[in-house]
Amino acid sequence: MKKEKFLISTIILIIGGALTKILGMLIRIVMTRVVGTEGISLYMLVFPTFSLFMTLSQLGFPIAISKLVSDDTHNNRNLILSIIPFSLMINIILILIILIIAPTLSIKLLNDYRCLYPIIAITIVLPFDSLSSIIRGYFFGKQKMIPHVVSNISEQIIRMILIILIIPKFLEKSLILAVSGLIGINMISELSSILVLFLFIPNKVKLNKKDIIPDKENVKDIFRIAIPTTGGRLIGSIGYFFEPILITLPFIIKGMPSTSIVKEYGIIEGYVMPLLLLPGFFTNAISSALLPVISNAFAKNKINYVIKKTKQACIYSLLIGIPITFFLMIFPKEFLNIIYNTKEGYNYIKILGPFFMIYYLQAPLASVLQSINLSKYIMIDNTISIIVRSIILFLGVYFMDIYGFLFAISANILIVTFLHLKHVKNALKRVK
Repeated sequence: MKKEKFLISTIILIIGGALTKILGMLIRIVMTRVVGTEGISLYMLVFPTFSLFMTLSQLGFPIAISKLVSDDTHNNRNLILSIIPFSLMINIILILIILIIAPTLSIKLLNDYRCLYPIIAITIVLPFDSLSSIIRGYFFGKQKMIPHVVSNISEQIIRMILIILIIPKFLEKSLILAVSGLIGINMISELSSILVLFLFIPNKVKLNKKDIIPDKENVKDIFRIAIPTTGGRLIGSIGYFFEPILITLPFIIKGMPSTSIVKEYGIIEGYVMPLLLLPGFFTNAISSALLPVISNAFAKNKINYVIKKTKQACIYSLLIGIPITFFLMIFPKEFLNIIYNTKEGYNYIKILGPFFMIYYLQAPLASVLQSINLSKYIMIDNTISIIVRSIILFLGVYFMDIYGFLFAISANILIVTFLHLKHVKNALKRVK
């Protein structure tokens, strides 16, 4: 029964992930054709900041809720209602921080005044993203994947429609307004996702006083899991946040204009990386379905079952990731031309491709570490990799221009993957 449920959940997530990824690719195609390479480069300069504050706003609550709900030892309604007030307070603080640091961040650190309003636009998205992620965490814990899939698809459709209808009108006024709009419309798409998720909550659910009043123990349990989990993601987001700063800094030090490398950075982040991350929806689907299954099995001390599922998830991820990456490396110009109507960046795909063949192991390995209560190693591994990556990035760009950035990406993949693999093997050997 558990095997069937895991398989069904994985299939649903893979199908939903495929549809979401296709819609995401269509959105990116529309974006690139509407705002052009300059607009995408500006958007990619701001996106690491967006990503960092999204991580902070979620604070690992979705994974914590998913794990606690899957354990089936808590009042699930109270879990959700206990954490929502804390989530809202955190988001209010983050909004104030963004408003305070936005001028300095855009002008002094990113070295581009045009980033100011796109950064401010992040503030209207955070609370909605945080709430939708919490509700998704509940459905993941229940291994009900259809609500997640339907809400994701509806969110992407709404977002694409808004980009088509609104962004060209914004672009007529200014590129800054158009890029700010690309970020701001996420608020509406996240709101639509929340409304869809609410439709899947059973009508018979009745709230009583016990459900509504925040429970200190529930809050403690959520934070106990959420903080280490967020630590891992946060380190990655912080490293990503400093990425555009470290790319432009060597040129400022050398007294040279950074326009050309910002454009190449936009090509890599806007065209190349999305293509190479294409198989990611399969591996993420496998990992998301894996978390509650392994968590439940580990709680019952079924270690052989945990090992079996871990091996299966890794094998499936490689069987999907390697062939797709191989085709991307053979026909990079064709894929770039079909999807983005450009051939810029094809040589970068050939360089990064071999490293991405092992990248797809990261998601299932991280999911296993979370499931067996070793989230701290995700944070440790990411911290090590980000420190090494940042050093390589700065020195690499200083001496090798954009190829230093590619070298830093490759080093990061190798370090995180092998450290995750080492920790999973060691942990399962100890408890077996």
